[in-house]
Amino acid sequence: MKHMDQINAKIDTVRTGIAAGTKVPPALLEEVQRRLGYKHIAITYGMTETSPASFMTETTDTLEQKLETVGRVLPHVKAKVVDGDHRILPVGARGELCVSGYLLQRGYFKNPDKTAEVMIRDENGVLWMHTGDEAVIDEHGYCRITGRIKDIIIRGGENIYPLEIEERLLQHPSLANASVVGLKDERYGEAVAAFLHIRPGHEKPPHQEIRAWVQQDLGRHKAPQHVIWIGSGEPVEEYPVTGSGKIRKDILRDMGHELIGNTQPAMAKL
Repeated sequence: MKHMDQINAKIDTVRTGIAAGTKVPPALLEEVQRRLGYKHIAITYGMTETSPASFMTETTDTLEQKLETVGRVLPHVKAKVVDGDHRILPVGARGELCVSGYLLQRGYFKNPDKTAEVMIRDENGVLWMHTGDEAVIDEHGYCRITGRIKDIIIRGGENIYPLEIEERLLQHPSLANASVVGLKDERYGEAVAAFLHIRPGHEKPPHQEIRAWVQQDLGRHKAPQHVIWIGSGEPVEEYPVTGSGKIRKDILRDMGHELIGNTQPAMAKL
């Protein structure tokens, strides 16, 4: 859509589309529909190792199902949610999402150790890809991704899920994007840090306003202790991303630790 604005193009006859890679904020989904005029959009979940996709919504799904889930497992694909010992969890329980079927990769090129770490056979000899994503599958088979297991923030012994904080931040009218990571903290072990990008034409909200916005819905312990702005003229000018456009949270963590040590005024430490 930014490119459309740059070239002054109008495209409003798109029939359908697919959204994948990361959760789409409701406001963005509504704007895409308004700008492109699509009738249907499918929310899809997959990974390079399980191409092309393992879950997808249907045209008959409700808007809530498209906003909150990645749909149901596709034909000829199996899925399960397991605990840390690879045991299948009950319906509705949160754990690691695993998939199996024709779509699995053969393995990581010249990296048998990594392959063995994430591609594991069960007691029946079925090969499963352990995605590293935390998820819940409900009684109707709809899958809700709740975050990356390695991105979970452990603050004072309590698990904090960055995705729910990001979703709350994206409800703020002044914020265009948000990415939340955990940074080392002497008191709590880890502290919540939010990397935020402002909407064009909006002023940056005060740091205390950001904290209050999150605290109102999620509680004080989930309010960002550190707020770092992304954009032109800021310490971090743009989000580091992968080739598929996903934000590199490992790089954000490194940036955050460097900024906390070297440029304390660039953020709020509250």
